[in-house]
Amino acid sequence: MEGGRSIGIIGMGDMGKMYAKRLSDAGWKVNACDMPDKYNLLVQEFQARPMVEIMPNGHLVSRASDYIIYSVEAKNIDAVVKAYGPSTKLGAIVGGQTSCKAPEIAAFEKHLPPDVSIVSCHSLHGPGVDPRGQPLVLIKHRASDDDFKFVETVLSCLGSKHVPLTWEQHDRITADTQAVTHAAFLSMGAAWKANNQFPWESARYLGGIENVKINVTLRIYSNKWHVYAGLAILNPAAQKQIKQYAESVTELFKLMLAGHRSELRERIYTARKAVFSDHRAKDLLLQDEVLDRFSLGKLPEKRLKNNHLSLLAMVDCWWKLGIVPYDHMICSTPLFRMWLGITEYLFRNDELLDEVIDTAITDNTFRADDLEFTFAARDWSSRVSLGHFDGYREKFEEIQEYFAPRFPEASRLGNEMIKTILEKTRGE
Repeated sequence: MEGGRSIGIIGMGDMGKMYAKRLSDAGWKVNACDMPDKYNLLVQEFQARPMVEIMPNGHLVSRASDYIIYSVEAKNIDAVVKAYGPSTKLGAIVGGQTSCKAPEIAAFEKHLPPDVSIVSCHSLHGPGVDPRGQPLVLIKHRASDDDFKFVETVLSCLGSKHVPLTWEQHDRITADTQAVTHAAFLSMGAAWKANNQFPWESARYLGGIENVKINVTLRIYSNKWHVYAGLAILNPAAQKQIKQYAESVTELFKLMLAGHRSELRERIYTARKAVFSDHRAKDLLLQDEVLDRFSLGKLPEKRLKNNHLSLLAMVDCWWKLGIVPYDHMICSTPLFRMWLGITEYLFRNDELLDEVIDTAITDNTFRADDLEFTFAARDWSSRVSLGHFDGYREKFEEIQEYFAPRFPEASRLGNEMIKTILEKTRGE
């Protein structure tokens, strides 16, 4: 702790609480607040941490703190900064932890006094993931070198990898690595619910790649809806990518239905060459022994064939958008690494990829699932394009309620999967 300087946190959701605990454990004085109706509960929760003072509102936090972090939903950032920004301590540093920096930076420029420095951040993982070794984006937007160094010093207690970016670079990279990944898993959950399926109860969805699909889908739906809505709706690059993913799903599904084997194969192999050609000599991120280890159900004696429309569409989408996912590994989230892991597992195995194409043309086992998946991908894209936060929330929470009974077990397995793949990719 430098010269008695203190850290402020406005917004005590799961990530805000994680920051407060890590910072106070490192010896920093933390001033924090949330909505007024949460004040007493927060006081009780942090009463055993003398280095954390829960305050009634953001005005008091802003007046008393040398570095203030706004840890609020992206869609609310303008209103919150407008309310508390003018109370910022003279010469303080302000930043935010939102997943979309365009509205955050605009709010800071509009509502903060000109003497205030702006250094933002974004931990590219969820609050339940150990931050050590994970990417932490730092954005020096309006600050001296000394102020930026101070923020680096403060946040070094997280043990994360610091990645300096501009806010524009941040928004493009987070769209590239997160937006379509989330859309794919959200669509899987919607399709399973539409077909009244709990996939771990069916031999069709057990083992290998399916384990990752199920565990990550449940992991996403066990979180708060706004974590994904803000990134998708407020980031223009994300909207474009989610739209392309829905188009890729639709076009590939139509080729499957029509039985156009040669056209489907040519398109899939063209996409593979664009995305994976420069990385075929590298070890796979995920191997069979890892994929089979984390199952919510009993593994079948023989793996059932699947056309893996969701994965085919992902690589098709990357190809159409000119995205090479490996370019952003330094800023990749754990969920993205798992998604990339199962995608390359499929596309870098010639025998498996040809089997998938054959299954897509000749096997109707997954047709109903694929139909609902296509509907879901298009529906999520429409809600994002229209900017309907309420519509996004309604659909998300309806599916969330359906899967809720299995969240505890899925969360446990998901954490183990994340730990395993991060150990595998830590040196990337």
